[in-house]
Formats: sequence, C-alpha cells, structure tokens
Amino acid sequence: MIGVFDSGSGGLTVLRVLRERMPNVDIVYFGDIKNAPYGNKSREELGVLTVLGIERLIREGATEIVSACNSVSVSIVLPMFEILDLPHANIVEMVGPTVSGLRGTEGKVLVVATHATIESNAYQDGLRMVGVSADGLALPDLVSLIEGGASDDAMREYVHNALAPELKEDHTHLLLGCTHFPLIRTIFTDVVKEVQPTCVIVDPALSVAGVVAQRFRDAGGGTTRFVITEDSPVFVKFVQEYCGITQPNIEVR
Repeated sequence: MIGVFDSGSGGLTVLRVLRERMPNVDIVYFGDIKNAPYGNKSREELGVLTVLGIERLIREGATEIVSACNSVSVSIVLPMFEILDLPHANIVEMVGPTVSGLRGTEGKVLVVATHATIESNAYQDGLRMVGVSADGLALPDLVSLIEGGASDDAMREYVHNALAPELKEDHTHLLLGCTHFPLIRTIFTDVVKEVQPTCVIVDPALSVAGVVAQRFRDAGGGTTRFVITEDSPVFVKFVQEYCGITQPNIEVR
C-alpha cells in the first residue's frame, strides 16, 4: 500500500496522477490539516511533523511512502530512513524526481513555493547542479488562501501581484514547487498568459508519479482512503471535484 503524506489538500495533486498511472494500487492519504500550512514552520517543527506523519501512514498499513509536501525538503526526508528504519527504495520525495525531469531544460526556471521550500534552496540548488538556471519566489500566504477556500478573485489578485514584478522574459518555465498550487492551475495559467505568455508551467506531480510507478508495484484492489487531522469541507470538495472521487472514504482523527 502506498501512503501519501501532505500538510493538507496539496498532495491530492500527486494522488490524482498516481491513481491515473497506477489504477490497481491501494493508497492511504494522510493530510495534517490541523497543523497546516507547513510552509511557514521552522525546520525543527517540520522534522517533528514529518516523523509523526510518516509513522501515522505506517500504522495505517503503508509500506511505501510518497512525501507530497515540498516544504518537507529532501534534507528533512532523508533522515527518516534512519529514524524510522525505512529502506531507501520505499520513500519518494518531490524534489529529486522533479529536478531530474527538468534536466537539460534550456532557459531559466522560476520556482514558486512556500517560504520553507524557497529558503531551503532545494529546487534552486538541485536545478543548478544539473545545469539549469533557476530563481526562487516565495508565495507565503497562498496555501492558507487555498485551504481556507478563498475566492478565485482573491487568489488571482494575490498570484498576479506576486508574479507580475518577478516573472521576467528570460523565465522560460514556472515550476509550481508546492503541491497546493496545481489545485489552482487555471489561475496561474491566466496570470502567466498576461505577464509572460511564452512561459511553460511545470507540475512536479507528473515526474513524481513517474518515479513512483517505476519503483512501486501496481498491485492491490485500487482502494483509496483518506485520514485527516481536522474536518475540512474544502478538502472534501477537492477530493470530490479535483480527484473525481464522489463518495470518498475520509476519517477525521
């Protein structure tokens, strides 16, 4: 069983692609909505929450883990192998597969993500290591707007005000470095068309799902369960409308 770990609704963007790629695998999703957003927390807090989240998924029966929270960078995920005695092949995080997928990209990438992800420089340094020029831009309040069910107009204004001064002509790709951001991809698309229409939007979920499909077996009954730490109508709406699961099995505990 694959366990998907995120601070809230963002990991649903990975779950949807995983389900498309691996229709038979059993998946349990843990969304730590009570402690969201993770992007404004300290490294120490992220470490504690990561251990608790992955331990929770293991207790739920997960044998393979997908850390679908970009704020939980590779530098935080890797120690989980030793702390939780996990084989290295049994956990996939977001940064490595995404950077590998962009290897050979010409031009410059603008990474938009939470404060924690941008400050870690995980994407920027990783991209530079494979010869890709990259800048970073934190959008610290966007996850809270998404999880809070803000209006499209409010989120569009926020994204436009943040991107308009920073998205330059030499930025050929916009990397959505937070799994929450593809939930409002249409808003990013609208803003990018207005500000820098030739810029290509990159969703890391595609690269991550590809790595998961290679490493983990697509075997099981195709079940999907959700465990969240706080009731959230917004989460339920995303599961139903974004993931297409009309009668989801969601437990709050």
